[in-house]
Amino acid sequence: MTAVRVGFAMCGSFCTFSKALEQMEKLVSLGYEVIPIMSFNACTTDTRFGKAEDICHTIESLCNRKIIGSIKDAEPIGPKKMTDIMLVAPCTGNTAAKLANAITDTPVTMAVKSHLRQAKPVVICIASNDALGASAQNIGKLMNTRHYYFVPFTQDNPLQKPNSLVADFSLIPGTIGLALQEKQIQPVLC
Repeated sequence: MTAVRVGFAMCGSFCTFSKALEQMEKLVSLGYEVIPIMSFNACTTDTRFGKAEDICHTIESLCNRKIIGSIKDAEPIGPKKMTDIMLVAPCTGNTAAKLANAITDTPVTMAVKSHLRQAKPVVICIASNDALGASAQNIGKLMNTRHYYFVPFTQDNPLQKPNSLVADFSLIPGTIGLALQEKQIQPVLC
């Protein structure tokens, strides 16, 4: 049996990288072939959550392949049928807005656009401090767009960050399994 090929695209919600990497490792252990993709900022920005070089090295070691980190390298994903499913984890409000409005100016947005040429599922693992603010309309638009599925999410700190949403990263494998069957995991709000 051929392994399911998961494009694992990461954006700059740096505080959730440890959760994303934990799930990347889990997907690999479950037998998925994981193809890492990173936005420009995600693969080059050092933060208090880690050095970009160290994070990229960890990802490439986990996946046993180089990160797709340019628009040029992401473009062939669809035409070459490189992925069975695309996961954007974490997906920032900025990236959700770009996807909802067909803006393709990062490796992640190009990877999703290219992948969608195959009419195959895209899983969004939202992590945004503005998800219930200006970004809400873009999330709603994606929720009503064919081939998009969401990892269940919740407000992560409603008193101090009332507009913030973060997905339950531990539900990534289950969400992927159902999205491959064209089903949305429920409930979406946890």
